[in-house]
Formats: sequence, structure tokens, C-alpha cells
Amino acid sequence: MYIESLSLVNFRNHNDAEFHLVNGVNCIVGRNGAGKTNVLDAVHYLSMCRSYLNPIDRQNVRFDQQFFVIQGDWVKNEQPFTLYCGVKVGAKKVFKKNKKEYDRLADHIGQFPVVMISPYDADLISEGSEVRRKWMDGIIAQFDRPFLEDLQRYNKVIEQRNALLKQQYENGFFSREPLEIWDDQLVRYGKAIHEKRSAFIEAFIPLFQRYYQWISSQQEQVSMSYESALSETDFSELLTQAYPKDARVQYTTMGVHRDDVQFLINEQPIKKYGSQGQQKSFLIALRLAQFDWLKERLNLVPILLLDDIFDKLDNFRVAQLMSLVSKNTFGQVLVTDTDEIRVSGIFKAIGVEPHIILFDEEVV
Repeated sequence: MYIESLSLVNFRNHNDAEFHLVNGVNCIVGRNGAGKTNVLDAVHYLSMCRSYLNPIDRQNVRFDQQFFVIQGDWVKNEQPFTLYCGVKVGAKKVFKKNKKEYDRLADHIGQFPVVMISPYDADLISEGSEVRRKWMDGIIAQFDRPFLEDLQRYNKVIEQRNALLKQQYENGFFSREPLEIWDDQLVRYGKAIHEKRSAFIEAFIPLFQRYYQWISSQQEQVSMSYESALSETDFSELLTQAYPKDARVQYTTMGVHRDDVQFLINEQPIKKYGSQGQQKSFLIALRLAQFDWLKERLNLVPILLLDDIFDKLDNFRVAQLMSLVSKNTFGQVLVTDTDEIRVSGIFKAIGVEPHIILFDEEVV
């Protein structure tokens, strides 16, 4: 699977731009702030129906404009597909495949997979649990449609339950009985989500560990653990126990929306005990394992997006990563960098001739 062309109108800092790509390594080269990362983000939009960088659609519209359009010509299993994403301020997002609009964006997820390695991945380690939940859920949702549907239903029930808790607080009337209909649904969807998350993490760890050892060539042990109150206590019981606190704070304090994934090195949190180099290797291994995981389950080779990584990695890790990317197991690759000589030299050293796209003032 690969992209032949990509066009952007009013997307972030791009006014009207078009890019032609090859089914191999594509290097997008230009100064900082020219919009290189935004090209990769546009590809992510066409895959996942949302930005990798900013989940608020209207904030991705070019300054002083009212809409953006992203369109790409893809080839999948030797068949052509045109994907279209249009966002207009104040209107519903429009997503089309071959000019036919989706009734539900969820129907598109997993059809055109991409994996992005970016400096922003550091948030997976440094930020709170929500970032790691979204990473985990985003992978599972691409090959498990019932999981995505359960997750969407669960989130809607949480909204309804929280609204009722707020209403009870404002009215000064507290009762568990009106919440029971929402609790029953939370338990149903929450248990299903918990089971699939647990199974995913357990199966994902060995693949991730192999990539870490290959990239780092170090002896430290890395792993991850899925942390959920549902692993220890029945969900119905948790909701009953938490009701006094829920009523006081006016939102649901227990459930899979509070779960986390702990990233570990030598059985300790990598956020506190991992060096900068170890954390970088950890994140790269995480994304490469994600690539393999999706490739196997979707029977498709995802597009690999590498954003500004040469400045962020030492020479050893760059050589290891590029050696891996050049193998046949990877398909189309999009790389951004600020230095044409550097990026050409890196790929020349491993016998790969990249397609270079140079940014200048006329591109954006």
C-alpha cells in the first residue's frame, strides 16, 4: 500500500500544495517551520480521520480561513483509492472514499494504516495516562471493530452518567437508583474493553522487547503493564463503592477511562529511571512493534512516517533504524529533515535512493 499524490488546501500552514510520492523512501527536506511535519500529519488524517498533532479539527484550519481539504490518491492491493477529508468551521467533518461519504468515520479506521515516529512520541512517557490509553486503544481499534464500537458507547455512557451526577449535585438530591441504568451499560462495555486491552498488552510485550533489544543492543530489561482497577475488583462493586465520591466530585471516578499503561525498564518506571537514550530506544521500539502488529493483523503493510528524527537520535540508533527501514518488510516511507546532504548520505550508505522533495517559499 502506498500514496501516489497528496494535495492540501488551507491545512495548517499550507495554502495550496500538491506532492507526488514514490512507492519507496520519500524525503521531505526544508527549513524548520516550512510545514514538513504537516505533510505527514495530513497522511495521518487520511488514515485515522484525525490529526496526529492536534485533535481539535478547527485548529488545523489555516489562519484566517474557514475550511481545509486534504485529498490523497492511494494504491492498496493494486487498486486505486481516492481519500478526501474536508473540515469547515462550524460544520460536520466530511470524509469520503472514492467520492462516497462515510456514514460513520469509524468505518474507515484500519483500512489505510500508518505508523508515525515523531519527537512528540515523548509525550507517551512524560504525559498522563490519557495519552497512553489513546495509543493502546488506537492500535486495537484498527483491527477490532467491536472494540471501537464498545469504546465509543462507553464514552457516551460516561457523559450521560456524569451529567446525571452533576444534576443530582445541583439539585441536592442524591440517589444510586437513577444511575443504575448507566452503571449496567458501563459494566457491559467496560468489561469487554478491559479484556481486550489486557490481551493486547500481554501479546504485544514480546514483540516490543525484541525491537528494543535490536535497536539499543543493551542488556536492560524493558516491559509494560496494564494498570486497571478492574483487574482486582468487579466493576459493579467498584461503581457502588465509588458512588459517594462520584456524587461529591460530580463525575465517574472508577472505570476503564481511568486505566493506564506503565512503561518499565528493569522493572522500574522508565519516566523516572530511564536515560534519555533508553527512552528514545523505548519509543522507537514501541512504534516499530506497532507497525509489525498492524501489518500482521490487517494483512497490509502500513505507511511509515518518520518526523525529524535524525536530529533527535545518535548515529548508532539512526543507523539501526535506517537499516531496518530499508528492508523489504517495510513499504512506503516518508521522512522529514532539514538537511538534504545528510538525509541523502544516510540512505546512500545503506544503498537506498530516496525521492527528495525540497521545500521552498513556493511550496506552502
